[in-house]
Amino acid sequence: MQNIDLDNWEKFEEQLKILENERLQHKYQSRFIYRGQENLNLLTTLERNGQEMLTLKEYYHLISVVKPQIESFTGINWNILSYPNGIDKWLNENSSIIPHAFGCSPDFQEIYSYMIYLRHHGFPSPMIDWTISPYVAAFFAFRRELQDVRNVSIYVYLESKSEIGLKGGGCSEPYIYQLGPYVRTDRRHFIQQSRYTICIVYDDEWRYAPHEKAFSRCEPEQDALWKFNIPYSERLKVLRLLERYNINALSLFGSEESLMETMALREIHLRERKL
Repeated sequence: MQNIDLDNWEKFEEQLKILENERLQHKYQSRFIYRGQENLNLLTTLERNGQEMLTLKEYYHLISVVKPQIESFTGINWNILSYPNGIDKWLNENSSIIPHAFGCSPDFQEIYSYMIYLRHHGFPSPMIDWTISPYVAAFFAFRRELQDVRNVSIYVYLESKSEIGLKGGGCSEPYIYQLGPYVRTDRRHFIQQSRYTICIVYDDEWRYAPHEKAFSRCEPEQDALWKFNIPYSERLKVLRLLERYNINALSLFGSEESLMETMALREIHLRERKL
């Protein structure tokens, strides 16, 4: 990972142009995806809840247990594989092609839809969520009012520096796999232009692993990651710019809570005249 400190927002936009020119020049098939957050390590929400190295089956058990209550409250039903028999059968049939089965297995599509819903509504997830828009990522980096914070960070990830978009790696090594947009799921997935990554590894069985374990392998042709640190003092300037593009909590979440957040930002922090 390249850790880059910048003086201001404009320097970040300059870096975006440099990266995109490099991608076009070398004809990389992979596309950049972006994640904005506080200046913290790149961890999944599952890891932030102290659950590192869960097996795929253990996590599936977790989301299966909560499914009836979530369906009762939301009125949405997910026709996912049963636990334990359904997931055992799927894991056995796909054990030799995981992680690629995540992208091509019809059975996984409904599980993927459910996992996206959970991720967007706050349930701990082994997926890190990204966006194809650096400006959406910037909103999430600068969204919150924070105390005693010097910088926020925008991560830029490229899955493979290859003209054919492929990368290698044995199953005994941590492997990052990017999951794409084509799924029927929560609308936030679409309005935030979301993408996701998971990191998995095989020891005695398939497990979710920290992304840092894959990045630390330092293979220059794959899993390229940049971390741009931007002064938090740029917050209102950036949020004002994003507001002009209609990138705000309301447009990205569409809830009553996000309406209140957006109105407060506009009327307290961004208004041009005094109260």
